[in-house]
Amino acid sequence: MINHRAIILETLLLIEKEEDYSHHIIRDVLDKYDYLPKQERSFIKRVTEGTLERKIELMYVIDRFSKVKCTKMKPVIRLILEMSVYQLLYMDAIPDSAVCNEAVKLSGKKGFHNLKGFVNGVLRTILRNKDTIEYPDINQDAVAYLSVRYSMPEWIVRLFLKEHGAENTEKMLMSFLEKKSTMIRINQSKIEKEKLLSLLLAEQVTVRESKLLPYALKISGMDQISEMSTFKKGYFQVQDISSMLVCELAGIREEQTVLDVCAAPGGKAMHAADILHGTGKVIACDVSAQKVALIDEHVSRYRYENVETLERDARIFSEEFRELADVLLVDVPCSGLGIMGRKNDIKYRLDKERLDSLSTLQKEIVTNVAGYVKPGGTIMYSTCTIRQAENEEMVSYILENLPFEAVDFYDSLPQGLKLESAKNGYAQFLPGIHGTDGFFIARFRRKG
Repeated sequence: MINHRAIILETLLLIEKEEDYSHHIIRDVLDKYDYLPKQERSFIKRVTEGTLERKIELMYVIDRFSKVKCTKMKPVIRLILEMSVYQLLYMDAIPDSAVCNEAVKLSGKKGFHNLKGFVNGVLRTILRNKDTIEYPDINQDAVAYLSVRYSMPEWIVRLFLKEHGAENTEKMLMSFLEKKSTMIRINQSKIEKEKLLSLLLAEQVTVRESKLLPYALKISGMDQISEMSTFKKGYFQVQDISSMLVCELAGIREEQTVLDVCAAPGGKAMHAADILHGTGKVIACDVSAQKVALIDEHVSRYRYENVETLERDARIFSEEFRELADVLLVDVPCSGLGIMGRKNDIKYRLDKERLDSLSTLQKEIVTNVAGYVKPGGTIMYSTCTIRQAENEEMVSYILENLPFEAVDFYDSLPQGLKLESAKNGYAQFLPGIHGTDGFFIARFRRKG
């Protein structure tokens, strides 16, 4: 018999131990147990991800009803309590008694027989009081309240409040915890929309058309995307609307050369190739062979013949690229604060010192690659963050230090995403407000 909760516990322990991001580890675990029924793997995925994304709240609740604080517990016991409290608070379909009993059994199986009573006592106490848990008072300490209720580190809450205000901050924090649909982009050079819709329905996938872009679809109800026939044949690519907008707004035309200097895993480069319809050229680069291999996977699946992949460091000038690009895509390494709803542990890995170093890196990259653009050519600068130092302040840096001017793209934005700032060449999309991931896009034209 497979013990699903034991798998969840081992996955959580591995996530705390390893350097890799949780979504990679969870994917590998699900691949290992791909023989399990869809419902069982969904349970493993949901409890693992839910325990991670609600970690701050779960620890807060446990600490209120345990004499031993979470920071003093053995990691195995703490994680058993966290994953069990998540089930008690957020998974009504599971009997509360089963949650408590399985936690006690798991504690024993992991060798903590002397702590079975402790685990049982804490969970039973939380169970009796789960409908009357007292959270921080938002009127007395808004930062503490938002941090606990939405499981966000206090320093990030303070940053959001300062830059985006109280109302938008709570909307964003709420959106990070909401279940996300999978957005896909139709590879229009490979298949017509109506044909793909028919094939997806045949694969028993639920499909909704996007109101923002005609080639974007929301899909749900599938098991493993990588096993779908339509995915294997390269008919679509998983990509958020906000990321699609980079190439949508870039003004890419057939026969042009598009250079993507921070391309992995390759979504924007593949979109550019799709727009070129087999003409022109896309050069997709990244800093390591491992990252280039990720791009190559896309190129192989979509069978694009006009895409070249190269291992290049965007901080080091490559003479071969001098004034080569009609369109330069610069999706710089960033803090990822806009996609915390998709990558649960970003918020726990970041610190203020790393943020400062990211801004320095971004300036270094943009300054170096500016010479790759032809006179009159375009730079599309983008990040998946919502922090001004990496976004609006970078726009100012580029305009003040490099031979570029901002390009108004307001009229090119989809209805529903008409941001006034686009008239000044940039747009900040906020999760929970604009219906996209948190994403920043700026467009510039090289002078001369």
